[in-house]
Amino acid sequence: MELRKVDDKNLWQIIKLSVKENQKHFVATNTQSILQAYTTITSGGVALPFGLYEKDELVGFVMFGFDGYEEGDPEYIRGSYGLWRFMIDENHQGKGYGRKAMEACLDYIRTFPCGEAEYCWLSYEPENTAAKKLYNSFGFQETGDVAGGEMISLLKLK
Repeated sequence: MELRKVDDKNLWQIIKLSVKENQKHFVATNTQSILQAYTTITSGGVALPFGLYEKDELVGFVMFGFDGYEEGDPEYIRGSYGLWRFMIDENHQGKGYGRKAMEACLDYIRTFPCGEAEYCWLSYEPENTAAKKLYNSFGFQETGDVAGGEMISLLKLK
């Protein structure tokens, strides 16, 4: 599994990716995510959007943030990596790509591309049991904090 930056060669393919109908309330569209990346970057923040590729086939999308602390956030978000988006296209689900993609994502984050950090955090809808199971299998632990109705989980990076 390989992470490739979103660029003019893959942008429209990434935008066309979608999850299954019954999963759409769990994740923003890739169009919304790329717009969020743009506004984050132009306002001085860090957003790192990538296509997820198995060999040369686009199978999903991921977006990280770094030090995206905002007033009222838990303190551990300050100076941490955030896995803001993670999706596998509906046509590629059930093939083990989610696990392979998460491994690739964590390998990338552990290179500390934006600087050293102690934690990576993510959030998910409480009823998204498949996401919770996947994240827990990689060591993410719920903190008890909730952001926008989503459970926050934290992974110690070092």
